[in-house]
Amino acid sequence: MGKRKEESISKPGSHKRQRQEYADEHSDESNEEENSQSSADSNSTVGEVGIIESIQLKNFMCHSMLGPFQFGSNLNFVVGSNGSGKSSVLTALIVGLGGKATATNRGSSLKMFVRDGETSADISITLRNRGRDAFKPEVYGGSIIVNQHITLDGNRSYRLKSKSGTLISSKKEELIGILDHFNIQVDNPVSVLTQEMSKHFLQSKNEGDKYKFFMKATQLEQMKEDYSSIMKTKENTCIQIEQGVERLQELKRLYCKKKEHYKSIGFVNDMRNRLEDLKHKMAWAVVGEMEKEIQPIKEGIGAEEGNTEKFIQKLEEWQVKVNEAEEKYKAIQEKLITISEEAQALHPQHISLKADVQARRKAVNEAEALYNRFKTELKRLGKDNEQLCKRIEELKSSANQISEPEKLERQRKIAHLREQLKAVHDEEIMIGQQVDQFQQAIYKCKEEHARLRREDCDVKEALGAKQKQLRELKDSKTNTLKRFGPHIPAFLEAVETAYRQGHFKHKPVGPLGAFIHPKDAELTLAIECCLKSLVQAFCCDNHSDERTLQPLMSKYYPRGFRPQIIVNKFQNEVYDVRHREVHHPEFTSVLRALEIDHAVVANCLIDVRRIEAILLIKSSCKAREVMQLNRPPKNCREAFTAEGDQVFERRYYSSDYLRPKFLSKDVEAEISHLEKEIENKKSQLTASQQRLYSIENEIRQNEDHLHGLRRHQKELQIKKRTTNAEIADIENMEEHQSVDICTLEDEAEENKGKMESVKKDMQQQSRKMEELKNTLQLAEKKLEEMKEKIHQVEEIAGPIKDELNQADSEVENCKRRLQHYEDKQKEHLACVKRHKELLAAKEKELEEKMAQARQIYSERMEVSRTVKSLDAEMNRLRERINSENHRHGNREEIVQQFHDAKERYEDANTKVKHLKKFIRLLEEIMTQRFKIYRQFLRLLSLRCKLYFDNLLRLRACSGKILFDHKNETLSITVQPREEDKAALNDVRSLSGGERSFSTVCFVLSLWSITESPFRCLDEFDVYMDMVNRRIAMDMILKVADSQHHRQFILLTPQRMSSLPACPRIRILRMQDPERGQRTLNFQNRNDKEEDQ
Repeated sequence: MGKRKEESISKPGSHKRQRQEYADEHSDESNEEENSQSSADSNSTVGEVGIIESIQLKNFMCHSMLGPFQFGSNLNFVVGSNGSGKSSVLTALIVGLGGKATATNRGSSLKMFVRDGETSADISITLRNRGRDAFKPEVYGGSIIVNQHITLDGNRSYRLKSKSGTLISSKKEELIGILDHFNIQVDNPVSVLTQEMSKHFLQSKNEGDKYKFFMKATQLEQMKEDYSSIMKTKENTCIQIEQGVERLQELKRLYCKKKEHYKSIGFVNDMRNRLEDLKHKMAWAVVGEMEKEIQPIKEGIGAEEGNTEKFIQKLEEWQVKVNEAEEKYKAIQEKLITISEEAQALHPQHISLKADVQARRKAVNEAEALYNRFKTELKRLGKDNEQLCKRIEELKSSANQISEPEKLERQRKIAHLREQLKAVHDEEIMIGQQVDQFQQAIYKCKEEHARLRREDCDVKEALGAKQKQLRELKDSKTNTLKRFGPHIPAFLEAVETAYRQGHFKHKPVGPLGAFIHPKDAELTLAIECCLKSLVQAFCCDNHSDERTLQPLMSKYYPRGFRPQIIVNKFQNEVYDVRHREVHHPEFTSVLRALEIDHAVVANCLIDVRRIEAILLIKSSCKAREVMQLNRPPKNCREAFTAEGDQVFERRYYSSDYLRPKFLSKDVEAEISHLEKEIENKKSQLTASQQRLYSIENEIRQNEDHLHGLRRHQKELQIKKRTTNAEIADIENMEEHQSVDICTLEDEAEENKGKMESVKKDMQQQSRKMEELKNTLQLAEKKLEEMKEKIHQVEEIAGPIKDELNQADSEVENCKRRLQHYEDKQKEHLACVKRHKELLAAKEKELEEKMAQARQIYSERMEVSRTVKSLDAEMNRLRERINSENHRHGNREEIVQQFHDAKERYEDANTKVKHLKKFIRLLEEIMTQRFKIYRQFLRLLSLRCKLYFDNLLRLRACSGKILFDHKNETLSITVQPREEDKAALNDVRSLSGGERSFSTVCFVLSLWSITESPFRCLDEFDVYMDMVNRRIAMDMILKVADSQHHRQFILLTPQRMSSLPACPRIRILRMQDPERGQRTLNFQNRNDKEEDQ
């Protein structure tokens, strides 16, 4: 509280300032009396700030509920028997306003104030806050409520509320500010005199205790302690000054020594200054050259940013062209569909007419054939008739020339020979048929043999390939790269060696298949069919690396089997293809179906194969539906099925591959499958070889039979020729034989009848044929008309198809151009980005160089010389300076030591001077302070004496207070009666009542010289008799009447029934405690005694 007392002295409007000004301005007793009288007259108004309006306790000490107590603004008596809670109210006042537990003399810890059986206690104190000296009236209003909560573990918390109950603060600092503002000192015994302190003070006979009580009450003790602390600090500071002076002398000697050494190397300063100046120029020369380097980059970026707009315009232009081309293609396609539908509608009619024409043509052909047969028959009959007539004539002319027996013999012989000839001919025909059969069988066997030979070679080749693939697969279990060929590991090692030797700018990447992994095993074959040879391809960053890689490949790959080399600029990030990637809710693209380990591989496949625009659809039916029955998804050009089939919008290609070779994840399954295939191939090869052997035997047997038949055929031909010759000889020698003319004539007549019948049939058939030809001509005419219609439609559709193909080509060209400009824009933006990054790096470096230059020399310097020339001159100067340093020592060390010594000396000198100045000022201040303190002590002592003497006179007594400030004692002497003026008795010789009365007078005297808004006394009259109590009470009433602005709270076990009725006096009568009592009631002496 002493600290708050010190702070409150300086506050304007504080009551304590009045006391300080009083102490500073008045110096004698008469002025003191006049000032006290005027103070009493001027402060006759009711107190407005700091007085206690009410107190309420809960679970405090031995009381469950006490209060609320409503105090008056001037004089309050709290009366009641012992145990009723009077002292608890005073204890709660001290604790509730922040006092320590030890200050109450009721306990050593706050937890001792919590009632037994309870976990916490609560204190609520209401302070008045009115008038011009109110504390934050706009926040708290007319009253400040201080609530304190004490827990069982000894902790307490504050809640400061306004008059309306609004919580304002929970900080103790706010409470301290309020107490300082109101000048409330709960630990000052003059403000709050507890029962224990009162008993000790009344019973004490020690003059030193009384002096301490006086010093503590007037807070002169705190002031004295503060002055003692200051003087101790001053002594310590003086010791430091003495030590500093000794140290200063040493530093001065060191400084003088370093100064002499520094002067001895002064001639090097010019060179060093020149070097320093060159350093400044060098720093800003570097900045200037960097600025010159940055300027072309900025200009280039500006020009490139200007070109960016051109790329955007080109992209927009070609996007418009693409849209227009697609719309044109769509319109032509719709037109073609319409015409195709029209043509398809004519096809059924055309087929029907064509079938009708074919039927009618068949009927005409059949009729013509029948007519021709009739005609041929007629010709044959005509020839037969001619021969018959001729024969008849011959017979008639030669009937009588040849004898009958000879004719019969010749005819018999010729008939026999003809029968032999016929038998030979029939046998020859049979032999010829057998020869044909054997030749055909041999031909078929040879064809089968050649086919089996080819199959055998194919099977052997396939078996060798499968066995090779099996070896590679088994090797790939230890080295996956061997799946791409047994030579691949060695080739890649050679590439790595060439790269380490610096033959490549960037290490080639490959084979590409080693960096890609299908996410879905079912799509592996589709992906391989899509990528084909790209799986084994390599990628280079530039053409120089490509030329280096080619001869390396020639060493490791067989001729004709070298893989593809793709030149594509390496980038660390995969292209952003979202704007041109195919998106389908059900199927994925090749790009999304792959896990690609290397960004270069992904970018290469995007550039070369456009894998982002290829769909993977497992079902071929679904693939046809997506790609051909409907319009393909946006950006989709083709699709692949799980079997490896390739599907375009208007084309479909089946795959030649059955299983994946390079990208399969399950190597064991592939090995097992290959082993089964090899076994099948071996079985197939064995069966084929057995079949070849069987066919070769069959060919040999057939050839043997064929040779025998051909020999027999030659024999028959000889026999046939011999027989024909014999018949010719007989016919040449025979005479014309006569034949039965009647028979021949009958045959001739019959033949004529047949001819007439055939002629009639021919005429009838001719008419029928003409009718059929007419109907055929009509049908053909209709068919030609239909063909003409279809031809016309096709002629219309042909140009439209050409136009559609042209439009399709135009769409593709526009898309390629758009893609070209997109790629160009991407490259351009990447180039701009690189230049900007380069510029940012250069600018950052420039900023660092400028920062370094400013650290070297803060002002910008324009330097015309180059960095190189400056560096050369600086090196020359350094060499000269180093040579001088060898002669005189290191200059930097000498200069540094000199400056360090100078700095330490000046710093120590400054500190010593400041401390000496501080001590002088402190001595002057403390001299003045001690003077004021002694004056203040003397005046307060004098005022206390005057008030004490004045109060004793009220009882017709005399006495005095003697202060011994040197020995720090205070003695009180009292003469009980006026008649014994000659003898002044010490208080130790007085009765208990008289001593209590004198002590009350002393306390009232202290009240008069100290400032506080309220005074509290507990059992002040405990040792007084009725007469002294009455006199002391009158004195208190008189003091209270003269100080309306202060509040007095007096606690006494007396009933105080003899007090006069006055609105300024309030008696709070507490009931005697009873068992089980929860609250205590108060009886007010007057109902209307509170001042407004």
